[in-house]
Amino acid sequence: MKNKFEKAFNTYALLLCILLMASCNGQKKNTATEPQNTGRPNVLVILTDQWRAQATGYAGDPNINTPNLDELEASSVNFKNAVSGMPVCSPFRASLITGQRPLTHGVFMNDVQLDTNAVTIAKVFNKEGYDTGYIGKWHLDGHGRLQNVAPGKRRQGFKFWKGNECTHDYNKSVYYDNDNPDRMVWDGYDTFEQTDATIDFVNNRNKADNPYMMILSYGTPHAPYHTAPEEYRNMFDPANIQLRRNVPDSLKTQVKKDLAGYYAHIAALDDMIGKLITNLKNTGQFENTIIVFTADHGDLLGSHGAYKKQQPYEESARVPMLYHIPKRFKIASGEQDALMNSEDIMPTLLSLCDIEIPNTVEGLDYRSYMEGKEKIGDVTLLTCVQPFGQWNKVQHNAREYRAVKTQQYTYARSLNGPWLLFDNINDPYQLNNLVGNEGAAAIQDDLEKILSERLKATGDEFLPGLDYIKKWGYPIDKTGTVPYTN
Repeated sequence: MKNKFEKAFNTYALLLCILLMASCNGQKKNTATEPQNTGRPNVLVILTDQWRAQATGYAGDPNINTPNLDELEASSVNFKNAVSGMPVCSPFRASLITGQRPLTHGVFMNDVQLDTNAVTIAKVFNKEGYDTGYIGKWHLDGHGRLQNVAPGKRRQGFKFWKGNECTHDYNKSVYYDNDNPDRMVWDGYDTFEQTDATIDFVNNRNKADNPYMMILSYGTPHAPYHTAPEEYRNMFDPANIQLRRNVPDSLKTQVKKDLAGYYAHIAALDDMIGKLITNLKNTGQFENTIIVFTADHGDLLGSHGAYKKQQPYEESARVPMLYHIPKRFKIASGEQDALMNSEDIMPTLLSLCDIEIPNTVEGLDYRSYMEGKEKIGDVTLLTCVQPFGQWNKVQHNAREYRAVKTQQYTYARSLNGPWLLFDNINDPYQLNNLVGNEGAAAIQDDLEKILSERLKATGDEFLPGLDYIKKWGYPIDKTGTVPYTN
């Protein structure tokens, strides 16, 4: 009897050991999907091109559903009044990676090169042991579009590279792969291909000891508006598009058509944002990754009778700005009123990663604001140096300007004096210019004083645009202007 009992017991014990070992092995296999909540956070910046703040589901646009972006917004700090301080491509990008204003870093127009000796976000993160990467549109090299941004100083510190200087051909577009000098082509719609390349980068970093800082720079939803995949274009009928109240009758038919294409790009982007976030969750990285979603500027798309950007109107200057921050930071999600600007992104990210902010940086660090410890961002500057170009001409109401934006007002001064004053709360479509209005005289005087103080504090003499172009030695063609594209 004793032998039978011992035999049965040993068999039971052996089975128990096998089950325990299987359980342990199963836990080991699943560690990649468990949240990694310790150590320094990863950073993923999702940068889009020409996505105006109003064009999201969470912002109330009646024409577009953005379920993935809405879900991200629900778990993020939403700077609902964020702006692009100089609302055009290259200036924003240079401010993003230097933390400086355009008249400091010198990229106050498109298609000029950022100083290769600049102190950039990638160089700082590199010194702290981060793996840095850049995928997509660059637009900071100034050596001609579709050209290779050669490895070395011209990539401003980014180590991993799959990008191009600039292209708006989103189907089979050109890029360069790390150190390979050969021109490569994305197989299909580059929004999809760049997303997959980012996922590959993230997954390859998942087992690495070092955290990463990646900027994914999409070219969409910038024009051309009608080149998204057919399945997305078929989602939007121009006849059903609801226009903003500041689109003039003469443009309504064209704007409805273009908005349908614009929203098609956005719908595709929203799907890709969902794909990125799903991958971060599946690999256990979501709660150890700071995600910033933003755009370099907006798009007027017919509002105020104009297209594209650079003007101080809401559709041009205001951009989406979401910060998903891991829960362990104990920063509450939700809307914030502060007017975060382009140069504020770099210092805020460095601060969140406990990295010292270089003294070259001019932007504000918003970490303490998000923690509820400091009140900043009640007013910010908007700047335009260049009143020319194929779409930003004087006949389209373009001009050099300096503007201040508060949580309620936008006030702009041109070289000829006060130009625009809008009450953005009571006049959200900016239809009523209050400059010279007797009832708004005190408000205008206060804003003029604030603007003058800001210009003095930043050393901005507010000169004609060509004075800055000559100062920086940028080329001027035979017509007396600068070759400039969109």
